Amino acid sequence: MLPPCFPPVSTVRRWFYLWRDNRLWLSLNHALLMIGREAAGREASPSAGVIASQSVKTTESGGPRGDDAGKKIKGRKRHILTDTKVL
Repeated sequence: MLPPCFPPVSTVRRWFYLWRDNRLWLSLNHALLMIGREAAGREASPSAGVIASQSVKTTESGGPRGDDAGKKIKGRKRHILTDTKVL
């Protein structure tokens, strides 16, 4: 589902995998994070973070399932760690 102005999907996929394997995406994301934090007047590297979790229901065909006994939900539990920056 690439726009018509893009090269063939095989070419895009090859470049994406190359950049992923060379950790270019990781480096770009890190650089943009530091630039954004400095632009907001904060230290480039975060000193604190917030951890959150969420229980998500899954279907029978959704793969392995577990139980969140506290919430009585059958499904998966997902976690996220985020910066403390408030917009």
